[in-house]
Amino acid sequence: MIKKLRMYFLLAIATVVSAGITRAEHPNVLLIVSEDNGPELGCYGDRFARTPHLDQLAEDGILFRQAFVPQAGCSQSRASFLTGLHPHQHGQFGLATWGFRMYRADTPNLPRCLKEAGYRTGIIGKLHIHPESAFPFDMHEITSANFQRTQLSDYARYAKEFIEAGEGPFFLSVNYPDAHKPWIAQVDGLPKNPQTKDDVQVMDYMGIDSPEFREMVADHYNCMSRLDSLVGDLLHVLDQSGKADNTIVIYIGDHGADMLRGKRTCYEGGLRIPMLMRWPGHIAPQVRDELVSTLDLMPTLLDASGADEVPGLPGAKLQPLFQSGSANWRTHYFAEYHTHAAAPNYFPQRSVRSERYKLIESLLPDTIHPDYDITIEKLQASNRGQNDGGNLDLNAVIAASRPEVKAAYALMRQPPRYQLYDLQEDPYEFRNLAEDPGHAKVLADLQERLDRWRRETNDPLLDPKKLRRLTKEVRSVKKKSAGKKYTWKYPDYLLD
Repeated sequence: MIKKLRMYFLLAIATVVSAGITRAEHPNVLLIVSEDNGPELGCYGDRFARTPHLDQLAEDGILFRQAFVPQAGCSQSRASFLTGLHPHQHGQFGLATWGFRMYRADTPNLPRCLKEAGYRTGIIGKLHIHPESAFPFDMHEITSANFQRTQLSDYARYAKEFIEAGEGPFFLSVNYPDAHKPWIAQVDGLPKNPQTKDDVQVMDYMGIDSPEFREMVADHYNCMSRLDSLVGDLLHVLDQSGKADNTIVIYIGDHGADMLRGKRTCYEGGLRIPMLMRWPGHIAPQVRDELVSTLDLMPTLLDASGADEVPGLPGAKLQPLFQSGSANWRTHYFAEYHTHAAAPNYFPQRSVRSERYKLIESLLPDTIHPDYDITIEKLQASNRGQNDGGNLDLNAVIAASRPEVKAAYALMRQPPRYQLYDLQEDPYEFRNLAEDPGHAKVLADLQERLDRWRRETNDPLLDPKKLRRLTKEVRSVKKKSAGKKYTWKYPDYLLD
């Protein structure tokens, strides 16, 4: 297995070095990334979202209704769409701010490949991958996460400077802070008319409700409205440059909202994201229902740009979906979870999803998931901070919910080995069917597919010894200050 991984790196590096410009005209690429943003957009049918600019982007291009990330965490997701690899393949399976890092700095990545193909490369906003030096951007402005939302007009200003700086093709990634916590209702007059708890409802996948929780949800939607305004400013800059007709515009969230059953899980609320693409003259405006992934972006953009492909990438080129009509496409989608901030969130899982069913496998079954209680406490702390001493008691809210929801939260806190959901009958994953005899064949099929995928993608945690060693190492790092100073050993022994 490890020989295969090392061979992948050697072949990929050799291919990238030989890359060159092979097409007469190369499209620019504008990659727009939001924080903690599931499909809470008007164009996805969310009746509380106020997102006219993103809705128009969807009208002008493709809206992928079933788009997913490979892990619902910030550094992990960003490393994946920039390398085209699953987290267990690139190694960035925890936050860069806790010292987690990719196995190898020479892993091929999108800005490096496009730079080799003659592109100018720029990024605005956080990169959040370690080491950052592995990503050779020519320009990097607003290097912080900017969760306090300062100087928001600078995102469009820096984009204008970069876009207009040269005539050659460019790749620009713009990474906004919304809708990450803290959920700030209004900044610099945006949105003009903030929503309140009386204007919204809690997302359906959480299955609970309370006025205090709705207040936080309202501010999440306010963040999305502000983000939409900033994206509108950015797209106006692109239009004014005269380069819009030769620019692929992509909008994605890095993962779902930081709510219950969202971020840091393998549930739909964490893995499912908005994904919009516009490329005038190449993409027919439409809605697609195929299972697509942010892992598909790298092979798609390498092909569109004329750069040499990187061998062995698990994603697929999206070009067959650019025009109306049916396409031969994947039938299953795979994802995973490891940790977020070391010991406080560590609970490795793997998952596979078909059009109808989802299977989640917990690698440490029947133990308490540490992130469960931490997420509840952080949400309650957010409520206190946003509402002048609010008294949200999420455990009481969950206890008062209907039986199937209450059972789902108990299962989330202490997951069994397998969770099986019928997404057609139970789209919010409240009823675990793993022990239902009527679904035994479905369970066996998805188990076999998940095991085969783990073998084919060289998942190091298939080895029980490596799982135990990683578990021991991660659990030893409990504080962020220690994580920043600590040099992780796993890139060495997981590749042994």
